[in-house]
Amino acid sequence: MVRSDARENRARILTAARDAFADDGATSMNQVAQRAGVGAGTLYRNFPTREALVLAVYQDEVERIIATVPGLLAELTPLEALREWTTGLVEAMRKKHGLGDALSPTAHQAITEQTYGPVVAAITELLDAGKQDGSIRTDADPGDFLQLTAALWRTAPGPDDRSPRMLALILDGLRPQPQP
Repeated sequence: MVRSDARENRARILTAARDAFADDGATSMNQVAQRAGVGAGTLYRNFPTREALVLAVYQDEVERIIATVPGLLAELTPLEALREWTTGLVEAMRKKHGLGDALSPTAHQAITEQTYGPVVAAITELLDAGKQDGSIRTDADPGDFLQLTAALWRTAPGPDDRSPRMLALILDGLRPQPQP
């Protein structure tokens, strides 16, 4: 069992690293340790390499996004919950791509394989809620949805961000079509 202070240190390191990498993808391990208020030894005990830290930050972000599904479905219609959730996923994916220089091709592959199943399960939960209430067509496939939304995180963020319009088109395509 991990001691509570060790869990707190790990959580502080992940938070500091997420913020630091968002500010500057070239942030050093020592800068992360300083920002987290821990010594270098504590940082390296938890994350022996910069790549391990980057992967942990990304994994933590994906888990956080996946955990929002039940709350979104409790507060919003399934289509609106899917819109909100997908927007969060797009932001996380953009961060992952921004951290890409810190990851080897093997690490990219590993994190993709590690997160694919949980992400598809979250999308399935959102789509199933919409299928159940009739707001999402019954043939909507979570893998197809994920592949379509991959284009969203490749669009340039900022004032000319096309991703909200593109997401609206994708979501419109999920609506059941009137029967002739």
